[in-house]
Amino acid sequence: MAPLSKAHTALTALREDLTGDVFAPVDPGYDDARTVFNAMIDRRPAVIAQCADETDVVRSVRFARDLDLPIAVRGGGHSVAGMALNDNGLVIDLRRMHAVTVRPGSMSVRVQGGATMSHLDRATEPHRLATTGGRASTTGVGGFVLGGGSGWLDRTFGLAVDNLLDVELVTADGQSVRANAEENPDLFWALHGGGGNFGVATALTLRLHDLPAFAVALLFYRPEHGPEVIRVYREVIETGPPEASGAVLYLTGPPEEFMPEHLVGKLTCGVLLTYAGTEEDMRKIAQPLLALPHEAEVVGAMPYADVQCMIDDPPGMRNYWSAEYLTGLPDELVDVFATRAWTMPVPTGTQHLLFPLGGAIAEGPADYPVPYRNSPWAVHPFGIWDDRADDERCLRWVRDVRADVRPWSTGAVYLNFVGDEGADRVVAGHGVDDHRRLTAVKTEYDPDNVFRFNHNIPPA
Repeated sequence: MAPLSKAHTALTALREDLTGDVFAPVDPGYDDARTVFNAMIDRRPAVIAQCADETDVVRSVRFARDLDLPIAVRGGGHSVAGMALNDNGLVIDLRRMHAVTVRPGSMSVRVQGGATMSHLDRATEPHRLATTGGRASTTGVGGFVLGGGSGWLDRTFGLAVDNLLDVELVTADGQSVRANAEENPDLFWALHGGGGNFGVATALTLRLHDLPAFAVALLFYRPEHGPEVIRVYREVIETGPPEASGAVLYLTGPPEEFMPEHLVGKLTCGVLLTYAGTEEDMRKIAQPLLALPHEAEVVGAMPYADVQCMIDDPPGMRNYWSAEYLTGLPDELVDVFATRAWTMPVPTGTQHLLFPLGGAIAEGPADYPVPYRNSPWAVHPFGIWDDRADDERCLRWVRDVRADVRPWSTGAVYLNFVGDEGADRVVAGHGVDDHRRLTAVKTEYDPDNVFRFNHNIPPA
């Protein structure tokens, strides 16, 4: 840590040099600037630099290096482990950098590093184009894509990293570089799943796809019918086209107009069938689910950008999530999954999710560090609650779900779905051989591990 006089002088210079704003703990607005969506995270950075452009990012990195400050990078701030923040370091906050430039002629889109899914989806929607995005509109595009990128469109268009064309990056020594198939190809490879380990992504260019229509069937059933519902959904997905996706989820019945009063605030089983196509075609595929006795339904065509908001988790709640990627979905596992739903904390915002992979995910490039690519199904216990008195039972429930399904786990994991679960889990998120290769790239581009507030890959 630098002497106080040097730190004060450097902070004054940073305030003067940045186009964006700079917050220290004494400044009005500091507490708002350090708040993330997960209320379990309470960290106090020494400095928060809200960058307005790439030049601000370069200056901020050099400021931190001069003072030997650790750096955290905030895009959407949606990491469940709070990786967008640190204590007593610098936070490079990219949220002002959220411009999205759609290029229909080249079927691509350039997205600045602070953009969220909502920024991206609302920009591409008028062109009837889309690319794979997260399942929540508030997720940051940068962290989502660089971590692998799974969403409602991945069975149709592939994982987000399969659609990554170019990254503009500020490295640990404060240099601006590009990474793509021609420039810095090893770095480009590492950015296909290696997350924020290699620098600050100030912009990404992604491949776009035609999406002229989108439709959903959101159905709610009594929870005791869950095992049958899951089996039917399994059949719908495994015999249907890759345009069909979605999830089975247990949840607390929401207080919505379409929800019958006897299920509001009670354990409910739901199915969200998403379809990258017309309502007419979706209804044909959804027919077995619609034929089951159900309590409520929302069925029809819906803009993809609106669907992205359907299961947004509200800010200010306490969050703890995890995931297991599965070798298959046999009947025994269906019953285990459904039984665990009865111990889910209710009423809370917690969701017990089971969703499919396959399709374009499994058919995508085999050489990227995304070892879960060939898993056909995944379980995602998604703990959300508001009372800290519920911390122990909610965390225990998420861990119990993982323990239940571990006999069917491949061992691989999508790291964006988990918090800090240890170094072995990070290796499992990349695969052993690819993790070694990632370590070599990390050692080249960030030998001092400046960017370590992430699913960290320590340099050799």
